[in-house]
Amino acid sequence: MHHRNWLDRASDWLNVTLLLLVSAAMIVPFLYIFSVSFSSMEEFLRKDFIFWPDRWVTDAYTYILANDKFVKSILITVLITVLGTLLNLAFTSTMAYGLSKKFYGQRIFLFMVLFTFLFSAGIIPTYLIVKETGLLNSIWSLIIPVLISPWNLIVFSQFFKSIPEELNEAALIDGASEFTVFNKIILPLSKPALATFGLFYAVSHWNSYFTGILYISNPNLWPIQVLLRQIVVVNDTSTLQVEQMVNVQPPPAETIQMAAILLATIPILIVYPFLQKHFAKGVMIGSVKG
Repeated sequence: MHHRNWLDRASDWLNVTLLLLVSAAMIVPFLYIFSVSFSSMEEFLRKDFIFWPDRWVTDAYTYILANDKFVKSILITVLITVLGTLLNLAFTSTMAYGLSKKFYGQRIFLFMVLFTFLFSAGIIPTYLIVKETGLLNSIWSLIIPVLISPWNLIVFSQFFKSIPEELNEAALIDGASEFTVFNKIILPLSKPALATFGLFYAVSHWNSYFTGILYISNPNLWPIQVLLRQIVVVNDTSTLQVEQMVNVQPPPAETIQMAAILLATIPILIVYPFLQKHFAKGVMIGSVKG
């Protein structure tokens, strides 16, 4: 028994050590980004690695937030994320509810969903469809093509199947319509699923940049991730040149990049605590009950 307890304690210490290492691997880069963004030009040029700034300055943030293009890009991304997530949940939940019911031709519709999940048309055909429908250089090009995720649809459908059918039947007997049943009974019981898939959709919209590069050629309509790519990957901080600061020496490009990354990351991080309660319940959505 003593030998077994020693093994248990050793296993606990090993798990704690591994978790601390994984946590450090995620926290240290974020802390570096945070510290560099608040560092002065002198300190940045003097030190190879800044773990904590000696003197806190907000020059990079002042420079970025004074730029209308960055602020507009953030607002465009917020609009795409909020509007896109609401439409994603509306279309995914209604179609999933329909597929959770038995009706003539159900397997055909299910096959169509599975086919799109397994086989994709590719970038060029999708681009041509977006172009021919007149969605280029529009925020709708970042929302409509990804309106329903086949995987989320299938899992959502399984979740609806787990809700007792007696609730539906009792409401229908009392004279409620299918829409009333769905709106007044099913959706309130689906808060964990809505929170979970809502978070998935929101993060996907917020972090999406490839479709923005593909469909948005107008810089004034760039979402924040496309602008970040221009600043960080292409290293073009002149994108953020502020007219009233033309004669003022800008902060180092690296501090501008780090500040831009932080400003683009914080909003989506703030959303998670509000959904955590429902998200914790929703992680097992679609699982088989024993």
